[in-house]
Amino acid sequence: MSHSPERWQHDHVFLGESHELHERRTWAVVALTLVMMAGEIAGGALTGSMALLADGFHMATHAGALGIAALAYSFARKYARHARFSYGTGKLGELAAFASAIILALVALLIGYESVERLIAPVPIRFGEAIAIAVLGLAVNVASAWLLADDDHPHGDAPGHRHHDHHADYNARAAYVHVLADTLTSVLAIAALLVAWQFGWTWPDPVVGIVGMIVILSWSWTLVRAAGAVLLDVVPSPELAERIRGRLEQDDDVVTDFHVWRLGPGHLGVHATILADDPRPPDHYKARLAGIDGLSHVTIEVQPCPEHAAARAG
Repeated sequence: MSHSPERWQHDHVFLGESHELHERRTWAVVALTLVMMAGEIAGGALTGSMALLADGFHMATHAGALGIAALAYSFARKYARHARFSYGTGKLGELAAFASAIILALVALLIGYESVERLIAPVPIRFGEAIAIAVLGLAVNVASAWLLADDDHPHGDAPGHRHHDHHADYNARAAYVHVLADTLTSVLAIAALLVAWQFGWTWPDPVVGIVGMIVILSWSWTLVRAAGAVLLDVVPSPELAERIRGRLEQDDDVVTDFHVWRLGPGHLGVHATILADDPRPPDHYKARLAGIDGLSHVTIEVQPCPEHAAARAG
């Protein structure tokens, strides 16, 4: 009998449905951020403004974090079918998201540290210049958030919302959280500067910096947990796992080994070993899972029940 292996082979491309769209939008935001960064650094050098220079270098770290997300999209797409990646490159987004969340947390801690320093030793603020920079930064961040917002994290959606959704693209969400964090700090900075300018106070600016640090750390922690869970192959949804197991355990069949994990945005893997009195081909058991969304790689192993096999042999 001749065999045709190609007939039974399949690829392992587990990228999200919106992968290319997210990739293009993230690169667009990186370009926008780099333009803003170059403009502020050049402006600061020409005018001698330390505020402009400082914000320009802050934008550089922001561009670097967004660049990680963009490069992850490009790498994942380029090597999606490479044989070295046993289950494709669908998880590369979670790896980038995890790294971005750590960077975001470090930036938040630096903001908090500088804010505490300014509470202890206040520094004079050039309010007009500082407010103008904050407004310009806010405009860039709003434009970036608009570019990155989609159905996975729509306008106004809290970071980490629906973090158990196996369709979520955590790399896109990480980029969005970076932009949202910058937007929040810009809004808080403008409000604090206006109050401080009106009343001649110096403390509102560092106080809102500490508030911003707390909020951003919370967002970062949520993102670390969500992306880390995928990297560690945590069961995406216990309810879904029980539903799959229930479908397989019919006609006195028993699932003895069972794994459900996420392969990429919208893609789940399932491996199950079934102990059966009357063993059927694996396709029979796979058919039981029809209609369950997102099962992209299902492996079924069937073993006959030893007691029944011995009874029949006798």
